Amino acid sequence: MIKEVGFIGLGTVGKFMAINLLKGNYNLTVFDDDPEVVTLLVEKGAKAANSAIEAAQGKDLVMAVLPDEQGLREALSTNGQLFAGITPGTILCDFGTHALDVTKDMAQEAARRKLLFLDAPLWGTKEHAAHGLLTILVGGDNSVMSRCREILSLVGLNILHVGDVGDATKMKFVVTLVQAQLIEALSEGLVLGDHLGFTNDQILDVLDAGGVASPLLHKKGRSMARGDFTRNLALKYVYEGLRKVKHAADITGTRLPGLDATLGVYSEAVEDGRGEEDFSAIIKVLRK
Repeated sequence: MIKEVGFIGLGTVGKFMAINLLKGNYNLTVFDDDPEVVTLLVEKGAKAANSAIEAAQGKDLVMAVLPDEQGLREALSTNGQLFAGITPGTILCDFGTHALDVTKDMAQEAARRKLLFLDAPLWGTKEHAAHGLLTILVGGDNSVMSRCREILSLVGLNILHVGDVGDATKMKFVVTLVQAQLIEALSEGLVLGDHLGFTNDQILDVLDAGGVASPLLHKKGRSMARGDFTRNLALKYVYEGLRKVKHAADITGTRLPGLDATLGVYSEAVEDGRGEEDFSAIIKVLRK
């Protein structure tokens, strides 16, 4: 039975996930480099740890939301040894999206230390996280995932077991590719329509009425039309995700010409200093 939970990484999404976990009957210990967000969670009922490894020790389940794979390795290492000091039998749930070889290496080291590892990249935005509506793609032993389903349901609406460790990371590559290309295509449509004399709202009304309508295009399109690029999913993370997709495509020999074009636009946006904005801010590159 899961009772003691360690949570590492209280960023844009992780903070809201941790807040939602406090709604359950779990003892939650949190760690982040930002003391202010740790204080916020403590005020809501969590306990604070002085380090990530301290947050992980003696826990039934450890949940990590760290987008940078090097940072994850460093956070969960003691004297240079990954996962040292974490109690055997602990479930480690990695919510980050990393390179496939990183995920598999971590799973192998976890197994060597008799830890149970779930590859569980998230799909969603800050808004999804705030309302417990994230989609969680899970790779790993199905029985381990079943033990975590109740607690995962506090942070995710859709919990999808897609196969073994590594398979969830692969599926997230597909999600990242399609999501990024949809926003890039929408940006091009809005820019072209503007040059042809239509308002953004006119274009979006037509798109909403036809076969290309989708919740993503509707929501992002309306915020883009208002000039609202408040960060919900950081552009820099989508860019890094696309680079991982590119690596996966290259090593598998998959031809994805649309990926190359889309990656170029996101790269230009990052170079323009827009990495901290919402990923829909790529339209600003096309409007230059």
